[in-house]
Amino acid sequence: MMTNLFSTFDPATSLKYSLNWMSTFLMLLIMPYSYWILPNRINMLYLSITQKLHNEFKLLLGVNFEGMTLMTISLFLFILINNFMGLMPYIFTSSSHLAFSLTMAFPLWMSMMIFGWFNNTNSMFAHLVPNGTPNLLMPFMVLIETISNIIRPGSLAVRLTANMIAGHLLMSLLGNKSLSVNNMLLIMIMMIQIVLMMFEAAVAIIQAYVFSVLTTLYSSEVMQ
Repeated sequence: MMTNLFSTFDPATSLKYSLNWMSTFLMLLIMPYSYWILPNRINMLYLSITQKLHNEFKLLLGVNFEGMTLMTISLFLFILINNFMGLMPYIFTSSSHLAFSLTMAFPLWMSMMIFGWFNNTNSMFAHLVPNGTPNLLMPFMVLIETISNIIRPGSLAVRLTANMIAGHLLMSLLGNKSLSVNNMLLIMIMMIQIVLMMFEAAVAIIQAYVFSVLTTLYSSEVMQ
């Protein structure tokens, strides 16, 4: 019986030090190419995904910063793997915690801000006032743009965490409800669970893509 709705996402264990966070890096132990025969279908799928993302991200970053696509593609794959790991039974969902998402979003945002203000100071000031803004509204636009810039790491982190925890929470509630229902209702709940699992798989891909795309867009503004 759950003490509250979020008890299933509690990272604490009976051990003195929680080992649940080890699932964040579990997949990285079996991914090195030296353990697999190349080429194979998984490798071909991986190369096609990375090439597609590289072609898309380099259009946003420009020719001078094309190499940064390596970081954003790695970020996409890391989040995607952790999102899918959370769909497996008895594996801790690290991407449903702010400790996971905020740890990635805040250093990326801070490094972009430091780079932008030191190297493209005039451009950073120009972003605070959009083109065509009336003189009377310029102080308010500076304030609004500054606030929107400051909350970017929080919005990135909360978006990923909220979307990942919502489906898991609904599946947990349905799973606990299925313990006290008749057979007919149990079959219906199982069908809903299967549909939710497919939906969560799509959400896992979309959220990893959204996180990496928004990071690329934020960095492209700084590097212009």
